[in-house]
Amino acid sequence: MSSNAGLLTPEQRAERDAAIVEFVQRYAPGSGGDSYGNMLRTICRMSRDGTSTADVKLVDRALGELRYAFKIFAPYEDIPKVTIFGSSRTPEDHPEYLAAVAFAERMRQCNWMVITGAGDGIMKAGHGGAGKEASFGVAIRLPFEQRTNDIIEGDKKLVNFKYFFTRKLVFTKEAKAVALFPGGFGTQDEGFEVMTLVQTGKTLLLPIVLIDAPGGTYWQHWRTYVKAELLHAGMIDEEDMHLLKVTDNVEDAVQDILQFYRRFHSYRYVKEKMVIRMKTPLPDDAVAHLQKEFSDILDTGTIFPSGALKEEGNDVPDLPRLVLQFNRRSHGRLRQMVNFINAADSVPQSAGQSQGY
Repeated sequence: MSSNAGLLTPEQRAERDAAIVEFVQRYAPGSGGDSYGNMLRTICRMSRDGTSTADVKLVDRALGELRYAFKIFAPYEDIPKVTIFGSSRTPEDHPEYLAAVAFAERMRQCNWMVITGAGDGIMKAGHGGAGKEASFGVAIRLPFEQRTNDIIEGDKKLVNFKYFFTRKLVFTKEAKAVALFPGGFGTQDEGFEVMTLVQTGKTLLLPIVLIDAPGGTYWQHWRTYVKAELLHAGMIDEEDMHLLKVTDNVEDAVQDILQFYRRFHSYRYVKEKMVIRMKTPLPDDAVAHLQKEFSDILDTGTIFPSGALKEEGNDVPDLPRLVLQFNRRSHGRLRQMVNFINAADSVPQSAGQSQGY
């Protein structure tokens, strides 16, 4: 139908919906049935809206890129991954390149995999340190400069993208940590986007480490700018600075990531409640101190231990929980609370303190 055909009558909507249900049941069975049906309804609406051919092609290509990426990553979903960003122009004998190699190698030794943009420079360093078997490449096709490095080229874990936005979604969706090495506009863009997503709660909290070569100043100068021009001008809050860690020591960066998952496992929302899942229970005295120390991040109520909530279904049912009415704003303070949860075998003398930024 053309965009001039007007709204569907109730009878036409019922006929369309019945056809969609039948199609999904026959050709797209599975747990995503309702969502598949909704996508087909959106396609029908786009057609009725008279969406331009160029826009239809964009949606078609983006959906295809995401589908293929999800398929490639799916067999490895239980293995933690760190996304590594950095310049494609860093020479292989540069201290920053060598630091990226060392970082990726240490993460592989800790049974993590790495994701990079699949180019040269820091991206190749990440693949070189982790090795091909522990590496994913998330490449972008550009008319200049970018090419697939010779470590990941031809590997089944290499995904090529036309669009930056689909590529960036995969970088963040598949990672349980992000490491940034010095780089240009692209690295700055990727770093600020990850920080914005975490700051606003649009992606789950995760460790973000900004790594200089030993004695390097790139991220130190960046942090000085952020504090002087963003923090002191009130464009970000003091607590936002706790969402990241700047270091020139590879082992410190590795330990920041590993410590984040020492006791903390994950969290999700059940209606208005945040449910934090932990690998081991928090000691009683630590729970009491937590309730006092972090009452400022609550909309109402308190923080209390719990078993799995029935609304969570069969999602890691055996892990102990903490339940709270998080205000959904104070994600820097939430990071401090995760630090406390991971460190608290008993009440520390300086509870809630960040690991430093």
